[in-house]
Amino acid sequence: MSTPKLTGTVRTRKRSVTTATQRFLPIAEIRNDSVILKNGGLRAVIEVEALNFNLKSETEQQAIIAGYGAFMNTLTFPLQIVIRSTKTNIDDYLTTIRTLGEKQDNVLLKNQTLAYADFMQRLIEVAEIMQKRFLIVVPMDHGMRKKTLIEQFFDWLNPDDTASKATVRRRDFNSGIKLLNERVELVSSGLSNIGLHLKRLSTRQLIELYYQIYNPKNAQTQKIPNNEEQLQMQGMTL
Repeated sequence: MSTPKLTGTVRTRKRSVTTATQRFLPIAEIRNDSVILKNGGLRAVIEVEALNFNLKSETEQQAIIAGYGAFMNTLTFPLQIVIRSTKTNIDDYLTTIRTLGEKQDNVLLKNQTLAYADFMQRLIEVAEIMQKRFLIVVPMDHGMRKKTLIEQFFDWLNPDDTASKATVRRRDFNSGIKLLNERVELVSSGLSNIGLHLKRLSTRQLIELYYQIYNPKNAQTQKIPNNEEQLQMQGMTL
């Protein structure tokens, strides 16, 4: 007599690692050159070119310090200054050099160009050449009150984005982005006055930045597609 096969009544839902990770990311979407957080906050990122302070004269150094101090005194909101160090990735550069080398009609120039590309490839493999980026994060949390510890605890228990949160974000986006742009202009003008060169990261540059931050290994081999349709399929919006 055969024993009846028992089947479980509790269903287990499989969830991919990517989906589980995305639940805990604070970012809801990236558009209009801004990062929109799940709690409704907005962030803009400004990249600042490095300035060799030691090459300046003593008078210029004092002027830069005084100008920076005056700029900080004009701020009525917090700023986040990020120094990001990453391994130099020159894959696209080497591909361009090799392509140009193959197109050379002169045999000597062709061999020298390809030898240079091979030398740079070996140099990167042997020595870890680091690249530094200087970033300023400008926040805008207009109309948002500070949550209590109990509210923060429940947000931690339920990190999923909801339709109600998305509705509130869309409702407050236009007013919030206007105030955020005003802050960006204030920061840009203040730092430009002391001789710094700045640029606000575009939507695509923001996507690339956070992709590299949250996927440091994959970002070295899997590039973000240039096709807008492929970006939308991966949940990215330009």
